[in-house]
Amino acid sequence: MEIKKNDVFFTTIEDMSDDGAGIGKTDGYTWFIKDTVIGDVVEAAAMKMKKSYGYGRLIRVVEPSAARVEPACPVARQCGGCQLQAMSYEEQLRFKENKVFHNLTRIGKIENLRRVGDGPEEGRLGAGEESGDRGDQKGRYAEFLPIMGMEDPWRYRNKGQFPFGRDKDGRTVTGFFAGRTHKIIPQEDCLLGVEENREILGMIKGFMDQYHIEAYDEEVHKGLVRHALIRKGFYTGELMVCLVINGRNLPKAGKLVERLTEMEGMTSISYNINMEKTNVIMGKETVHIYGPGFITDQIGDVKYRISPQSFYQVNPAQTKKLYGTALEYAGLTGNEVVWDLYCGIGTISLFLAPKAKKVYGVEIVPQAIEDARENGRLNGFDNVEFFVGKAEEVLPEWYKKNGGQADVIVVDPPRKGCDEKCLETIVKMGPERVVYVSCDSATLARDLRYLCDRGYEVRKVRGCDMFGGTVHVESIVLLSKIHTK
Repeated sequence: MEIKKNDVFFTTIEDMSDDGAGIGKTDGYTWFIKDTVIGDVVEAAAMKMKKSYGYGRLIRVVEPSAARVEPACPVARQCGGCQLQAMSYEEQLRFKENKVFHNLTRIGKIENLRRVGDGPEEGRLGAGEESGDRGDQKGRYAEFLPIMGMEDPWRYRNKGQFPFGRDKDGRTVTGFFAGRTHKIIPQEDCLLGVEENREILGMIKGFMDQYHIEAYDEEVHKGLVRHALIRKGFYTGELMVCLVINGRNLPKAGKLVERLTEMEGMTSISYNINMEKTNVIMGKETVHIYGPGFITDQIGDVKYRISPQSFYQVNPAQTKKLYGTALEYAGLTGNEVVWDLYCGIGTISLFLAPKAKKVYGVEIVPQAIEDARENGRLNGFDNVEFFVGKAEEVLPEWYKKNGGQADVIVVDPPRKGCDEKCLETIVKMGPERVVYVSCDSATLARDLRYLCDRGYEVRKVRGCDMFGGTVHVESIVLLSKIHTK
C-alpha cells in the first residue's frame, strides 16, 4: 500500500539513527520517527517523504518497548535536548556503544575491531579467542571495550547556557531553544544541570523585571540580555555567572551583583559583549564586575582555572574516567615527549605531565591558553609548554623548524574532527602511540581510516558516556605505529 503525506501508518521501531530518531519500516520503506524507542510499536503520520525513506510524526505508542521509561523532565519532548530520555539508561548505553562500533566498522572500515566482555552484540570475541590473535588474518584484533557509564545520569552538567526572550504575554522567559528552532521552551531547572541554575535564573529574571532591562529579540536585533552562562566547580563548589549582552554596558550591574552574591559559592560575575547578528553565543570581550574573572575546579589531583570562554568538559565525574583512560593509553614512563592537540585549558596536558618528560599543548583560543599556562603554574608543573594557534598550523610549523619526533600525540578535536594537514604532520612526526579523544564517532572513523592507511593500527577503543539522556557519546582510541621489518 502506497503511503502519501499525512497518511497514518503503523510500524515497529527496529533501530535508531545517530540523532536519536526511531527507525521503522513499512513494506521495505524506511521511516524516521522522533520520540520513539527501539521495540516500540507506534502509530505515526507521514510528514516528509523521499524515494526510499521518509519522516513520520509520532501519534501514539501502541505497544511500548520494554526499554521505554517515563521521561523525568516535563518538557523533554518539546525541548528535544534529551533525545533519549524516554529510554532506560541501560538501553542508552547499549545504543551509544553500538553507535561507536558501527561508525568505526562501517565508515572507518576498521575490520579487526572485536568487542571485549560479555554480551550478544555482533563483532564480539568468541570463546578462546584473544585480542592479539586474528588466526590466519593479517595483523591483530583491536579491543572494543565496554562503554563507561555514569553512576547517576542526572545533575551531571557543570555548565549551562540559557537564552532569554519574551513570551506571547511579554514576560521574560529563559530555558532552551526547541530543536532546530529559536523558540524558547521555558525551563529553568534542567535535570541535567546543577540545582543552583534555577535560583540564579530566577534572580536574573527578577533583576531584569525590576529595572526594566529587555531580553534580546533576535528578529529585530533589539533588547539587551541574550544569554546567561552559568558554571559550577563540582569539587570546589565555586559558581560563575556571565550575562551575554547586546550592548556595551549592563545597567544597574551593582544591583545584580548584590543579588547573586547572596548565593553560597558565588565567585565570579561578568558580562560578555556580543552585538553581532549571529547564532554564536559569546562575543570576544568580557567585562568582570565581581571576583577574579574565573572559578577553579579539580579533577583527580589536578587543579584548573576556568574562565567564561574556556573549554572544560561538562561532566567532571566522567571526565576523570575519560582522561584516566587517556593516561593509561598513552603508556607513559617518564621519558616521553607528548603533544596535546586541541588542548583547551590544558585538562589532558596536565593529566599527562606528571608521567611525561615534556608536554606541548596547542589551542586556538588565546584565553584558554592563558588559563592553561596558569593551570601549569597552579599545579607546579615546569615540563609543560603551550602554544596559541590552530593545531593544523602550529604543529607543521614547529615540525618544519625543529624536526624530531613526538613519542605520543594526543588529539581531542571539535566535532568536525582533525584537519587533514594536522593528520599529515602526525604521520610525519611518527609517534609510537596516538591517543584520539572524540566527541563524534563519525569524524573519528574518518580520521582513523586516514591514520590506518599510513602506518598505524587501532589497538583499543572505549566509549564514555558524558551526556546521559542525549545521543552524544565520547570515544577514546589508542593507535600504535606499525613497525615493518
